[in-house]
Parts: sequence; C-alpha cells; structure tokens
Amino acid sequence: MRYDAPISHSASNAISESAQKVLRNTYMLLGMTLAFSALTAYFSLVSGLRLNIIVFIVGVYGLMFLTHKLADSAWGLLSVFAFTGFMGLSLGPILAMYLGAGMGNIVVSALSMTAFVFFGLSAFALITKKDFDFMGKFLMVGGLVLMAGVIANLFLNLTGLHLAISAGFVIFSSAMILFQTGQIVNGGETNYIRATVTLFVSIYNLFLSLLALLGMSND
Repeated sequence: MRYDAPISHSASNAISESAQKVLRNTYMLLGMTLAFSALTAYFSLVSGLRLNIIVFIVGVYGLMFLTHKLADSAWGLLSVFAFTGFMGLSLGPILAMYLGAGMGNIVVSALSMTAFVFFGLSAFALITKKDFDFMGKFLMVGGLVLMAGVIANLFLNLTGLHLAISAGFVIFSSAMILFQTGQIVNGGETNYIRATVTLFVSIYNLFLSLLALLGMSND
C-alpha cells in the first residue's frame, strides 16, 4: 500500500501524452509567431507605417475570426501568421513614439517584465497543474468591462481612465495566461492554433499595458 500510493498520485498529476503534444506545438508556434511579429514591428518602425484605427480594428478582429474558423485545418497556420504579423505592424508607431521621446529604456523594461510574467505564470501552471476553470466567468466579465472602458476612453481621453485600463489589462492578461496554460495542461484545450492566438494576444496586451504604465510613471 505504501508503495502503490505515490505511484497512483504521480500518475494522476502527470500531463497526458496528448496534452504534452498540444503544449509542445503551442510553444513552438508561439515562439515562431512572436519572432515574426517582431520582424513586422521592426519593418513598421523603420518604414514609418501608420494604421488607421478603422483598418486596425477590422484587420485585428477579421483575422482573429478567420484564424479561429480555420484552426482545424492547415490554412489555420497561414492565418495565425497573418494575424500575428498584422499585430506586429500595429506596434511600430507605438514603439516609434517611445523611442522618439528618448524612452527606449521603458520599452526594454516593459519587454523584460512581460517575459518575466509570462514565463513565471506558465511555469506555475505547468508545475502545479491546477485547474483554473473557475476563472472563466471572471475573464469573460473582465474582458467586457475593459472593452467598454477602452471604447469610452476613445471619446473621453482621460489620463486616469487610461491608467486604470492599463492596470486592468495587466491583471486580465496575466489571468488569461494562467487560464489558457491550465486548459492545455488539463486537456481542456486541444487545438494548439487557438491556444497560440490566446497566449499571443495576452502577451501583446500585457506588453502594451506595462509600456503605458511605465511610460506614465516616467512622465
């Protein structure tokens, strides 16, 4: 009995083979899309590309919808690179603003903090193998509240509201990283393309939110 108990406990905490495959493919694709996004962001930065807000909204949500629709086919891979590449293009003007203001150190700090938070939360979810399904309703409500705040601030343009939204997105994105990684580990997410999109968007929002918070604290 003493010998069988730890074996049973270990087996129950082990990540299934199918979950390991999804996890491996997700991190591999996430790494490639982040690298591709960095290239498109650099192109946007050096070329001085500017995206109209309407073009940005239509492009982001259109490509995201397309990626989710094609996630079960080979075309989903092409779509996810189109989506993440477009997201990278949108970063160029933002980075140019900070670099032009002599705030390159803020960009590096935000990038370092984003990497630290992502790897730290991912490691926590992988090591503990906890089920974060209880966060689902919080994330749904939180996402709606944040989107409402973003739309409101387009018209109000209040610094305090922008600060609150940025802080909210830091919390929301961190929670989403935990939730999505937990879903993969526990077999709740079986499509690595959808998982990659969720994690990519979380990293993107986390980076921009930290960049805004650090920028406002510096100014």
